[in-house]
Amino acid sequence: MAKKSGAKKAVAKVEFQAPIIEEAIKEAMVEDMEGLEIFFDRAKIPSGGGLAFEIPGEDDDQPQLVQELVGVMVDHHPVNGYWQEKYSGGNNPPNCSSMDGKRGESTPGGDCKTCPLNQFGSDEDGRGKACKNMHRIYLLRSGEVLPILLTLPPTSLKNLSNYMAKRIITKGHRSYSVVTRITLKKAQSSSGITYSQVQFAVAEVLEKETAQQMAAFAEGIKRITRQIKVMDDYIIEVEEEDENLPL
Repeated sequence: MAKKSGAKKAVAKVEFQAPIIEEAIKEAMVEDMEGLEIFFDRAKIPSGGGLAFEIPGEDDDQPQLVQELVGVMVDHHPVNGYWQEKYSGGNNPPNCSSMDGKRGESTPGGDCKTCPLNQFGSDEDGRGKACKNMHRIYLLRSGEVLPILLTLPPTSLKNLSNYMAKRIITKGHRSYSVVTRITLKKAQSSSGITYSQVQFAVAEVLEKETAQQMAAFAEGIKRITRQIKVMDDYIIEVEEEDENLPL
């Protein structure tokens, strides 16, 4: 019998394996990483409406392309970055940045909510914001010890807000008590610019014991994740026309 056309593709079942961090590994991290900074692998969002994330491979010169990212969100928080000069290559930290989306450091610094550069109409085109409002997600994939970092551009923030409110919090869950599946879809701005928009879905609700393990893991990892500075790679990921306009 012929299969019906248009049938939905089955979603693979997810069985999340929480990390087992032995005491020897903890001691090694304390001793061998003293004075060193941890750099998390980063998942990059493509430009032009691409549907695959770029993540580091075994060879640094050969990144992998993956259709989805699946794991537990062990931390997520807003970050802001203002670059006075448009990105033109090189290692250029922002002139002002905020690690919590509330208070900026350096120039101009101060309260992000009232900062003139964080208002619509402050960019060079007089429409969007001069300051980039982004959101970091640290996703721990099954069997891994360290999470991968994904930075959301402004065009994907609404999807994250809807996911957290409608699929997580109001269902009695926490971001670290479910396995999240992250994918991309092609979208178009009001001015006709095609870009990649991030989508979220619950892939699995963790068992109580595993959720408790992940809660403890999430609490511990924040001491590291909340210290990572905003750098130039965020410009590459979010430099899309109209991205900082009102949704």
